Amino acid sequence: MKHRSGRRLLAALAMLCAFNAVAEEEAPERFVQNERDHTAYIVNADGSYVEQREWALKVLKEQALEAVKEASISYSTSIQKAEVLQAYTLKPDGRRIDVPKSNYQVQTNGGKGDGGPVFSDYSSLTVVFPELAVGDTVVFSYKLVASKPMFDGQFSVVDGFSSDTYYGDGRISIDAPVSLQAQYQAWNLKQTRDETKDGRRLLEWSYSNTAPKKNKDDAAAIYDIEKSIAVAYSTFRSYADIADAYGKRALPKAAVTPRIQKLADEIAAGKQQPRDVAKALYEWVSTNITYAGNCIGLGAVVPHDLDFILDNKMGDCKDHATLLQALLAAKGISSEQDLINSGNLYTLPKIPVASMVNHVFNYIPSLDLYADATAKGIPFGMLPIQSAGKPILPVGGERKEARTPAWPLGSNRQRMSTVLKIQPDGSVTGKVKVELNGMYAIAARAGFRDVSKDTYKDVTKNFFQNMGLIASGTFTSEDPKPLLDTYSYSSEFEVKEMLPIPGAFRIAPAFFNISSVAHFASSATSEIDEKNDTSCVSGYSEEEYVYEFPEQVKVVAVPPDLAVAGDALDYKATYELKGNVLKVKRVFDDRTPGSTCTPAFNKAYKEFTQKVLPNLKAQVVYQ
Repeated sequence: MKHRSGRRLLAALAMLCAFNAVAEEEAPERFVQNERDHTAYIVNADGSYVEQREWALKVLKEQALEAVKEASISYSTSIQKAEVLQAYTLKPDGRRIDVPKSNYQVQTNGGKGDGGPVFSDYSSLTVVFPELAVGDTVVFSYKLVASKPMFDGQFSVVDGFSSDTYYGDGRISIDAPVSLQAQYQAWNLKQTRDETKDGRRLLEWSYSNTAPKKNKDDAAAIYDIEKSIAVAYSTFRSYADIADAYGKRALPKAAVTPRIQKLADEIAAGKQQPRDVAKALYEWVSTNITYAGNCIGLGAVVPHDLDFILDNKMGDCKDHATLLQALLAAKGISSEQDLINSGNLYTLPKIPVASMVNHVFNYIPSLDLYADATAKGIPFGMLPIQSAGKPILPVGGERKEARTPAWPLGSNRQRMSTVLKIQPDGSVTGKVKVELNGMYAIAARAGFRDVSKDTYKDVTKNFFQNMGLIASGTFTSEDPKPLLDTYSYSSEFEVKEMLPIPGAFRIAPAFFNISSVAHFASSATSEIDEKNDTSCVSGYSEEEYVYEFPEQVKVVAVPPDLAVAGDALDYKATYELKGNVLKVKRVFDDRTPGSTCTPAFNKAYKEFTQKVLPNLKAQVVYQ
């Protein structure tokens, strides 16, 4: 289930604050003030529930008006009903301006790109607050009534607050039958109620933060619920129970029908080895079934019928996983489905909450490999980087606990060779070849996969044109469409007046690339999150350059050779000048173990790259 409450709305305003942020320990400038944020869950014996929310946001700055003037609720169309209880603008003088019904808008079955009414289980209700000005407070309360639970007889939820947001009065309460025998745990919240009456138990927690501190915004930061301000509540006894509940509904959909058998035979025709058969089936699902809809959530835990998926050539993650499982079974290959968190969660909280796993893919025991047909462009036997090194919940197999493997060390590589001939007027003729492996190759293939032939003709010209240069040239590459983890491309070009004569320049890639040496060294100037682990992965970049200067030009300075070695990092650069030909080789070898890195490791990484960065900044000087 998704919705946009006051705390979610405040998150949308974070970018405004970023422009005015000061040191981390100082209070950031506030654009809104969350005077009240209350959430209540009223749970029924069968696991269905009512969710009621109320929040009051005071507008402090004009920059916040655009974001605050409307509020939206997203909910499961199939099993939820949304009702606005209150929506009004409160003026400083006490006047209350109710939102008229004409300012309500309901959008059913999601929006563009989600597969439309057939595949999206979500609807949204939006209200627009009238006559909003600085100093006003918008008050919004609503309830969502779920006619049935996500899983029969079960209820689980994680809810909380943001540490860098002002809260005057924050509350979360859960009212449920004692018979459900729930377990719960709260972090950094004050429990204010624990009452049992008439067979029901009421729990409540409060939170107030009137002097918020600015947190560093690191997209790679690992989510650690124990460091958050949250409560987890669940009637599930274990995560295995969540997997079983999902499997009870999903696995029967993976039955081998005559249509599935016929399709599997056609796809695998001529293939004898199990791996070749499995690869062909995986690639067919990945390339022929487009993604649509919501994956795992309230009202969305049962895959569609396989005929329906095939007729529409479309489905969400559980549809992809179920179809692939059925096709594999048709060829005698046993597989299971695995639930995983697709975000920055690498450790599941002790309290088993269903929303902690929101994605599903396949595992083939006989081949000991994972296959995520939803993740487009990923070669067979590999997982997308965000799924590496994470706990999973096996569904319907013999395994009870498992973890996906981290990306192998040394698998992500880029090698780039460049030859440039500089003309007396500063024009340059050159050629560049780039060879990629691992996720670098996957990313490059994804970027070129849908490029038209006409666009290919102008790739080189447009690249230099975007830098304000006039150029002509050719671009060639491997066919990017196959699902492979290798890729290469090259370009030959002529660029007019690219360099000043006389002058100086830094040695840098002359053509686009996925992961340059400078990309690794950029950590030298990045801020380190000293509190949280981050996601991370290894990589390797090798660059070779040959610069041929005209006879009348004299090269007077080149960067010095440098070799720096560390426990998991190495950098080596050589600069050899013979006459008017300069040969350069730079190698950055990042052997980060992954899939997560500690603040101490990241600090050491930054210190290492600070030794490398001056070498990359050093210039070639000529006259």
